[in-house]
Amino acid sequence: MRRLFGKNTWRHMAACLLCSAGIIGSTLPVCAASSSVLFEQQTWKEIQADIAAGTTTIIIPVGGTEQSGPYIAVGKHNTRALYLAQQIAQKSGHTLVAPVVAYVPEGSTSPRTSHMRFPGTITVSPDVFEKLLISAGESFQVQGFKLIVFLGDHGGYQKDLQKAAETLTRKWQGTGAKAVYAAGYYTVVAHQYSDWLKQKGYGKDVGMHADISDTSLMLAVDPSMVREQALRASGVPSTAEGIYGGDPRRASAALGQAGLAMQVNAAVQAIEQARGR
Repeated sequence: MRRLFGKNTWRHMAACLLCSAGIIGSTLPVCAASSSVLFEQQTWKEIQADIAAGTTTIIIPVGGTEQSGPYIAVGKHNTRALYLAQQIAQKSGHTLVAPVVAYVPEGSTSPRTSHMRFPGTITVSPDVFEKLLISAGESFQVQGFKLIVFLGDHGGYQKDLQKAAETLTRKWQGTGAKAVYAAGYYTVVAHQYSDWLKQKGYGKDVGMHADISDTSLMLAVDPSMVREQALRASGVPSTAEGIYGGDPRRASAALGQAGLAMQVNAAVQAIEQARGR
């Protein structure tokens, strides 16, 4: 049977049960929210033991820091990518989640283009970004990870993720390691999820950025990242306000949950296919 949770997860669950039962003090930090799938929350000894026990897949979640209209916080992609990567890792089994890549190509600084036209956006050049992805992949491969999965939440760099995965896979030929670009994680939002929203009667609300789908996904992950008053007052979508098509005002966490499930399933399928299952 596949190990869905690492040893630290079981320790955490047991500690929380003891905490709830009053067997150990509730003030101890053992019941703090954590997840054993997070690479950065483990010691090197724990990571080494996980790899030896067969946890040889790691997800590199790629987010981005950009404007998303006047009502969604600029860390939207980072928050969603980390949240979803954990769900994907737990569902896939034998998988860890690397720290989120938050610095990505978002346009030029001189002249200011794309999302860089707005305050709140951070950009890096595509060549720097590609080198970062390759270096990260190599870091994990030399430790013993066999499957490195690039998972991107923003549309502007999808081709860069694919190129990095292909470059690493060629480099690792004959080693038993490979990199995978999980394209479906992103494309399912523009296709399957958008079609689902249209079928539910939200056709005029679907756009390309900060629309009903974007906002609903954020509400489902972390509603504190959405400014409800600014959202309801947004009115007609305007590119000058950073809203690219679609009316976001009917967005809801309930609508977002459907899209999140589609993203998780698409990524899990990509991992299973890469594993040859």
